[in-house]
Amino acid sequence: MPLDLRQDVALLTAAIMDINSVSGNETGLADAVETALRGIPQLHVVRDGDALIARTELGLPERVILAGHLDTVPLPATYGARGTVPSSWDSGVPGEGVLFGRGATDMKGGVAVQLALAATMFDGGTAPKRDVTFVFYDHEEVEAVKSGLGRLVRNHGVLLHGDFAILLEPTHGTVEGGCNGTMRLEATTFGEAAHSARAWMGSNAIHAAAPILVRLAAYEPQTINVDGLDYRESLNAVRIHGGTAGNVIPDRCVVEINYRFAPDKSPDQAEVHVRELLDGFDVVRTDGAAGARPGLNHPAAASFVAAVGAEPKPKYGWTDVARFSELGIPAVNFGPGDPLLAHKDNEHVEAEAIRECLRALRTWLTD
Repeated sequence: MPLDLRQDVALLTAAIMDINSVSGNETGLADAVETALRGIPQLHVVRDGDALIARTELGLPERVILAGHLDTVPLPATYGARGTVPSSWDSGVPGEGVLFGRGATDMKGGVAVQLALAATMFDGGTAPKRDVTFVFYDHEEVEAVKSGLGRLVRNHGVLLHGDFAILLEPTHGTVEGGCNGTMRLEATTFGEAAHSARAWMGSNAIHAAAPILVRLAAYEPQTINVDGLDYRESLNAVRIHGGTAGNVIPDRCVVEINYRFAPDKSPDQAEVHVRELLDGFDVVRTDGAAGARPGLNHPAAASFVAAVGAEPKPKYGWTDVARFSELGIPAVNFGPGDPLLAHKDNEHVEAEAIRECLRALRTWLTD
């Protein structure tokens, strides 16, 4: 069934959620979004795989990007969990109360707001004060190499030029500026294998990893002010593996580490920080992504924050605002729903929160 972009935005959210779009299975939703967007005469639409760009071409002096991903994490494994597909309403009345289902917060509510804006911002003879680029992309919830937004940057970078970007990830309707960077590292210790009955003939690599865990446990994460926002860092062991059998002294142990670092650091600087903490150990960086500074001093960002009315906050997790930052575009996160509910089996969003997000963006774009 075609998407009705002019229905109540909370009902539109439910309709989008009802199209299963777990990462790798976005085609059905991308098809529905493309069909709906091509019915809006003021938009120029480009599709690349399961990602889409839809742009106004009004010749206005400023261009804003509104972006969101179409995919979700896998459906809950728990039988009877409410955060699944299709969606459901706690009130039993569509459009009233709380909407449950996979993607409710992350981030079908934000995508519905994008689509509702695209369909209605020219209603009643009005027009946005800024040119708008709508971006919908696939494969956000998986490894970065598969990112649909990354593919759009490579294949259609000129269409992603803009002065300011808003990523409609869930923020409880509050502007969250920039984001922390993220890095994964492996610290490896080595020993000598031996029969566990004659342990003194070998050297236990797992035991040798104990000082790594001690240093990480004692580490006090920093809170760093960047352009007026306080970014709290974290540095943690997230996985440990080693050994080959229950009767063999392990000759190798790997501690996997995740460092969430403030956007005042480059990934290289963040790596140096971890190496200094774990001096004397074999440390290898396996993955990393730079953070993004808030960019709230840009005039478009400042006017948007004023329109929303709430005090902006930092984004502790990594989001695709960092990709826009790499393009030289200041970017913030702003969307409906509680980010702490993302990926949970009871994922849900209040209908009014979606409507309020739409009102705030429409007011800013058209008033």
